[in-house]
Amino acid sequence: MSNIENRYDFVYFFEVTNGNPNGDPDAGNLPRVDVETGLGITTDVSLKRKVRNYVTMTDKPQGEDNYVSENSEERRYNIYIKEASVLNRNHDKAHEAVGSDLREKSPNATKGNAKTDNAKKWLCNNFYDIRTFGAVMNTGAASGVVRGPVQFTFSQSVEPVMPTEISVTRMAVTKEEDLQKERTIGKKTYIPYGLYRMEGFISANQAAATGFTQEDLDLLWESLINMFEQDHSASRGKMGARKLIVFKHESKLGNAPAQTLFDLVRVKRLNDKGEAVGDVVTQKELLKDLPPARYFADYKIEVESGKLPSGVVIEEKL
Repeated sequence: MSNIENRYDFVYFFEVTNGNPNGDPDAGNLPRVDVETGLGITTDVSLKRKVRNYVTMTDKPQGEDNYVSENSEERRYNIYIKEASVLNRNHDKAHEAVGSDLREKSPNATKGNAKTDNAKKWLCNNFYDIRTFGAVMNTGAASGVVRGPVQFTFSQSVEPVMPTEISVTRMAVTKEEDLQKERTIGKKTYIPYGLYRMEGFISANQAAATGFTQEDLDLLWESLINMFEQDHSASRGKMGARKLIVFKHESKLGNAPAQTLFDLVRVKRLNDKGEAVGDVVTQKELLKDLPPARYFADYKIEVESGKLPSGVVIEEKL
């Protein structure tokens, strides 16, 4: 049973230095870019993957021999979407656990079916990413659709980025017939620097539907703060979380529209004296003569707390 009694909205900033935060397979794996504005983009899927990976590294109870029933108030932290997993096997396990004969395979046949609903509850209880982000489970022994309480937007860089491709050499060859070659040449794609902003939402009502708990929420915050530390690679360069600003509502339904709260978080560019020159969204004209940003210290993130609506408080997690 969920014990989340408040709606949350949050703004999350992370940076990348000399790396590719999220390659686009439709563009030769170049960093994703909004073609109209030049702003860098990373998908919600890429950050959810990092959250999932982090959860698997914690000491939270997981493992195939450690499942709980659909009626249990305990939670398990297995991951549904993971490498080399067969999703239908999890659906089969859920139906077996709740005593379903697995004969009804189609989504339409299982809609409103009590055993399907029990299987859905079993999956929510045992898989952290299902009760957090939701899942479409209408294949095999269909287990319905879960809308997760936690939703991420695409991340977008606060200023335009410059995707770059450089050649690299390897003092080895792959094939025997290439042994006489001195070296082989490859490519690396990256951006010199980008500060990215992602916005997120947490619904107390959807948390009640999936069994998402306060412990799950605390793990989400922990994941967002630390997940890049467990995800370093040569291609991603230096990535790290920089800021996590959480708006907590008094009520389950919320006390103000999310966009009103997000607009209170402003990013300003600083000059070489550390002085704020202008807002990166509303005062772009003032920034045109500044050199490109290369460090987090080139920015200042401010929250206009004086304009905070009644019934909402700010919690800065990072």
